[in-house]
Amino acid sequence: MTRPFSKQIWWRSGAVPAALGIAIVLCGCSSVATVSHHEAAYSPASGANLAPANQYIATGQRLQDKDRTKALGDYLAAARVSARDLKNRPQDSEARRTYNYAVGRCIDIIETDNLDPWNHPLTVTGPDSEYSLGARRPANPERNPANYKLETADRLTLGGTYLADRVTVDGLGAPVVAISRNEVPDFRKTLSGQRIYGVATAFIRFNGQQAQIEFAEPLAQERIILDGHTYPVAADFSAPIAVALVTERPQRLGLARLLQPEKYAETARLTRLQAYDPNRIPVIFVHGLQDTPASWAPMINRLRGDREIRRNYQFWVFSYPSGYPYPYSASLLRKDLDAVKRAFPKTKRMVLVGHSMGGMISRLMITDSGDKIWRDLFGKSPAQTELPATSRKLLEESLIFVHRPEVARVIFISTPQRGASMAINWIGRIGSSLVRTPMFLAAMPVATLKAAMTNDPGALQLKRMPNSIDTLAPTNRFVQSVNRIPITPGIPYHSIIGDRGKGDTPNSSDSVVAYWSSHVEGEQSELIVPSNHSAPLNPQAIAEVARILKLNLGNRGKTASEDGSTAVGNVAAGIVSDAGR
Repeated sequence: MTRPFSKQIWWRSGAVPAALGIAIVLCGCSSVATVSHHEAAYSPASGANLAPANQYIATGQRLQDKDRTKALGDYLAAARVSARDLKNRPQDSEARRTYNYAVGRCIDIIETDNLDPWNHPLTVTGPDSEYSLGARRPANPERNPANYKLETADRLTLGGTYLADRVTVDGLGAPVVAISRNEVPDFRKTLSGQRIYGVATAFIRFNGQQAQIEFAEPLAQERIILDGHTYPVAADFSAPIAVALVTERPQRLGLARLLQPEKYAETARLTRLQAYDPNRIPVIFVHGLQDTPASWAPMINRLRGDREIRRNYQFWVFSYPSGYPYPYSASLLRKDLDAVKRAFPKTKRMVLVGHSMGGMISRLMITDSGDKIWRDLFGKSPAQTELPATSRKLLEESLIFVHRPEVARVIFISTPQRGASMAINWIGRIGSSLVRTPMFLAAMPVATLKAAMTNDPGALQLKRMPNSIDTLAPTNRFVQSVNRIPITPGIPYHSIIGDRGKGDTPNSSDSVVAYWSSHVEGEQSELIVPSNHSAPLNPQAIAEVARILKLNLGNRGKTASEDGSTAVGNVAAGIVSDAGR
């Protein structure tokens, strides 16, 4: 969801004190992703009827390190010749491959030499002609390609366990990663990433000596029309994910945000991983304890490999410092859902996918508490409970809530619906003691709360405000109260539960959460997968999420056009033109 890089290493697990074992166990294992550069490979097929284009490419390759200006002219000539061949033979795969390679090398030279055909046409001398190289000027200045660094995907080698599969589409054009050079203005207001790592595909159209660069965004547009023929848009959906992960290294904040949540308060937000499209259903991924949205990378990568899901859904992530007590994190998500209504009032009803504590947060989005939880804790109504104004407001936002009508379905993954016993054993106690209480919680008058909580015998032992690990305990009064409240009727929900491959359900456990805690009555489906607590990485779990998303479509059919959609706002690549014309 992912924001969506040549750095070689990211996400390496360092030495962790034994006392922090709770953090590692409760959120699953770390992983590694790599991105490195290589020279894009090209060799003409034996007997291919592309001799002029091949010759131009060979000359361009020879000149690329000596005289890139001349090399650019040769690559333009190769693109022009192969485009002409495609016009005559649109099914010619070699002509298409040559065109794609030549366009990619043009983008490489433009980037390497800091050329600016985006704002001012360039005169480029080629072996067959003098070209005027420019770009279609976008109506929105924010989509100016000059504002983005462009990495051609065919020069990137991806690695790491989170990117075991490289998801691509064979078609016309040169897939690129479009990386915004500057922070996105008003990124919070528009629910955009602070910096964009977008999926884009480059094309060059020729009209005589005029060469015009255009871009398509494959998540919004599947087809391109070139010289009267329609082609699938080539795409690399994995490269932007890898580049974003290696550059931003979000996973490094997982443990830090658990132990010092207040320090990272600004990282709590809902973020779109692609262009907003009112025709596509949002899927919001909510991570668990000591985790970050990076943990969803393998699932998002594989789901984007499914054409039906790509065409009907848009992926968003909710990130939060996981040291917060989860009822407070749920209040932050509710505020962000309010922000969605303000920014994008035509948004379709969404699907929540929550892992571990993220599933507990998601459950609160489909629950009507009224003042039941408040009365369970305080033994009286909110109006009868004497509390300071600031404390009251915070508690009301966390304890009194109604289900969110914009949520159509929820998928729980390894979710401790009734708590995790590990949170109350010696590991949990040590882990809980290491979490720094945010000042806004520490400032709450514990003595006043103890006096008010006459209905809670445990309040007598209350010495500080609970943190996230405390609120995972099966004995926690909030957890117990929530489980006495039924999920709002009419909202389907599903469970995916790990059993470590032992096949011992209902006596199973994923090593952190036991089946008795993960199982919830009334679920529309439940799947046991051979996984530990890191079930979002499990291929069977990912396939089940795909199945449920397709089930959610019902008879709606496709929502996105094959030849383009109505993507608006901060476009993922930022530089999409109406290349389908």
